[in-house]
Amino acid sequence: MTLFISMFTTLLAIINPLEALPVFLTLLEGKDDEYHRRVARRACLYAMLLAFFFVFFGQLILGIFGVPLSMVRIVGGIILMRIGFSLFAPSSTGASITGGAAGAARAEVDVAFVPLAMPIMFGPGAIATILGMVSLVKHSAFEVVSAIAICGAIVATMFVTYLCLAYAKKVVGRIGPRGIDAATRIVGFFVSAMGMGLIFHGVVEALQTYGITAGH
Repeated sequence: MTLFISMFTTLLAIINPLEALPVFLTLLEGKDDEYHRRVARRACLYAMLLAFFFVFFGQLILGIFGVPLSMVRIVGGIILMRIGFSLFAPSSTGASITGGAAGAARAEVDVAFVPLAMPIMFGPGAIATILGMVSLVKHSAFEVVSAIAICGAIVATMFVTYLCLAYAKKVVGRIGPRGIDAATRIVGFFVSAMGMGLIFHGVVEALQTYGITAGH
């Protein structure tokens, strides 16, 4: 349960559906509510499949490239901290994404996968979070239960994200731009703290591995 809550809150903070709402509405400008729900459903499905891929095959990919898990935690933590810090300050990324992709949406191009599912919903931060969490429970006595908890957290995160996107107009109308900005800044603080935690675990593991190697 602790792992589920930790994974759910971290992923939700990284994806941050509130921040994606203006981008989503701009991409689908002029479309009806049914079309909004359909695109939101596909985008969340694509993002969920990508997340499952990295849960089950992420470490295999790392093994192929010879990247140790401690380095994944450190790099992932740095990415999370960078994302967290960027959430404190107004970002122009959303404007650039919307500006480039809105034309594609009007041309009837499917935007569910790019840019919604990737990189807006499932980017480097989400990949680093999943690989970091999976590495923490690897070789534990409850590995199967932990995998189920992680998968359940991914499904729950995508469901909440779908609700936010499917009813984006109502959410923006109720919260307003200032509410979204305040929530984004608060989320940024916790994302930075989570990133620092991953860096700490990675450094400790790297030092322990070096110590064992040096002992031999």
